[in-house]
Amino acid sequence: MFDRAKKMWQAQSTAKRVQNELREMVFEGVELGGKVKVIVNGEQKVQAIEIAEELLNPSEKESLERFLKQAITSAITKSQQAAAHKMKAVAGELGLTL
Repeated sequence: MFDRAKKMWQAQSTAKRVQNELREMVFEGVELGGKVKVIVNGEQKVQAIEIAEELLNPSEKESLERFLKQAITSAITKSQQAAAHKMKAVAGELGLTL
């Protein structure tokens, strides 16, 4: 029973460490050669959105929305992949398989 409690404590401690590491990581989604850029952290929270001046006109609204959506999706996907990679490593440390 003591071993099980110890493993649970280790798992909680490791999960908290990974969460802090992910919070500090930054992922970027870029579209249109850098004219649309979205930055998210490892918790998948948007940190910044950058849009080139030439895209800020009413006639480009639909295109801008589409590229913004693509950039956000790209940044979040990168964040999810990094989180999965870290969790797989943590599971290995704890002797678990995912």
